[in-house]
Amino acid sequence: MRSALSLATAGALALSLAACGGTTKDSAENNSGSNSGSKATANPNAPIKEGLKLAFLPKQINNPYSTIVNRSGIEAAKEFKGEAKEVGPSDASASSQVSYINTLVQQGHDAILIAANDPNAVCGPLNQARSRDIKIVAYDSDTDKSCRDIFINQASSEEIGRSQVKLLSDQIGGQGEIAILSATANATNQNTWIEFMKDELKKPEYSGMKLVKVAYGDDDDQKSFQQTQGLLQAYPNLKGIISPTTVGIAAAARYISSSEYKGKVVVTGLGTPNQMRKFVKDGTVAEFALWNPEDLGYLASYAAAALSSGQITGAEGEKFKAGRLGERTIGTDGEVILGPPFTFDKDNIDDFDF
Repeated sequence: MRSALSLATAGALALSLAACGGTTKDSAENNSGSNSGSKATANPNAPIKEGLKLAFLPKQINNPYSTIVNRSGIEAAKEFKGEAKEVGPSDASASSQVSYINTLVQQGHDAILIAANDPNAVCGPLNQARSRDIKIVAYDSDTDKSCRDIFINQASSEEIGRSQVKLLSDQIGGQGEIAILSATANATNQNTWIEFMKDELKKPEYSGMKLVKVAYGDDDDQKSFQQTQGLLQAYPNLKGIISPTTVGIAAAARYISSSEYKGKVVVTGLGTPNQMRKFVKDGTVAEFALWNPEDLGYLASYAAAALSSGQITGAEGEKFKAGRLGERTIGTDGEVILGPPFTFDKDNIDDFDF
């Protein structure tokens, strides 16, 4: 099962104000000309440089999911004799990552790997980093494409969004009011998935389902717990909740598991087996999905190494080797897809440990 999941399945600068600008899409696009890699040519036969310094910058530290992703990326760096670390904010606000980017630039890292809290708020400092030949790899949650070299996407955004609707529909018989419990209102990945969910719900086979609310728990356990409570109080006929965030789905399941709604309201979304196991076994959650977060961090680390070594520039069609994950090809807009999502249930959840 692990192999199947592997296939299926983050002084200031010259002027600190320059880094704090560029927080809008327009300014990000205007800064895109600073991309040092835009005129570079790839040498696929170049060896990976030894001693590369990589830094993972997640949406927030101490998030169980991010910890798994980044720990795997840090371990991967050792395979190509590089060094990697994790730094980041304790909150997932739009601008909370900016100061960390500035510090990493000062420290002279070869690559910054970022799971963006906001697609545009980080573009100013990221493009300052790129002007100094620091490679930028977005993973899990993309930046605006003008301010990174590559985006490592855990799965096709469309496939994630549409499959979440189908997963819930199958469990509620395609009938009833539903809600979405997201992370932050600006999270790129969440918003993209939600748009595909909304589009999927327009199909005739889902005509019996009605999306009544998109709530935001800000990837905070207690706030997500409270948002779940608020949804159930505001919509007494609610039949299901999709939470495409590991913090949100666990918080929603925890609330429902000890409430009168257990067995009446379906919870599904994206979670890790270890955090969801008890809720699957006690009957609160029947099915949920994810990819292998260890593979996501591993792939991002190798992509950063390939960029920093000149094997690739981020152009569509370029290929690079990603250790045990094999060869990967860069797609449109610099996107590399890990693989399709995988569904967990009571019959397979004990086959996984992450």
